[in-house]
Amino acid sequence: MPDQKLKIEVEGSGKISAVRSEPSKRGKWTFVYAPGAGSNINDPFGAFATRELTARGVTVVRFQFPYMEAGKSGPDRPAILEATWRAVMDAVREPRRKLVVGGRSMGGRIASQAVVQGAQADALALFAYPLHPPGNPAKMRTEHLPALKLPALFVSGTSDSFGAPDEIKAAAKMVKGSKVHFLEGADHGFAVKKASGRTKDDVFAEAVDVFVDWLLALK
Repeated sequence: MPDQKLKIEVEGSGKISAVRSEPSKRGKWTFVYAPGAGSNINDPFGAFATRELTARGVTVVRFQFPYMEAGKSGPDRPAILEATWRAVMDAVREPRRKLVVGGRSMGGRIASQAVVQGAQADALALFAYPLHPPGNPAKMRTEHLPALKLPALFVSGTSDSFGAPDEIKAAAKMVKGSKVHFLEGADHGFAVKKASGRTKDDVFAEAVDVFVDWLLALK
């Protein structure tokens, strides 16, 4: 089915772009995905995941934040980012369908904050969660994690400068019932060294496979 281009109103920030991709045969899940701080609606991992997920019956909605819509380089204030997540979730939620929200890096982090603030979702997927700024583990972004009360998946590379494996494991333990998967040798962008014998698409595929298996196991 062709992608459906959407415009979603964010209070105080105008309209942002979103794309809804439907599988030929719909399952019970809709995945709402946001990119990292430096990317937009055409985020490579989001596009890859969309192709793979729709082939497996998952509806995918991708969107970009107001600053990207306006062509600005720096992210919006947290309140605007969180309001954007709430607006998108409200716009795409459907009766009798389950909603999993998340994304890469900042996109997933803001989704988790919006959920803690009361936005309704059934599950949370955090790809390359930016646990702290590179080289600055004193600034952990974990304060809200214990308040998450829904199934959560953390997928991170073992060479991610935003969170070492031990740090990610410790953060995930703050979320009851969460699952963690590490992508061997992958950095924050899920790239791997050539000597590994793998490509970035190989790593993308592993991340999506883990995500699908996790979704299928959820009730």
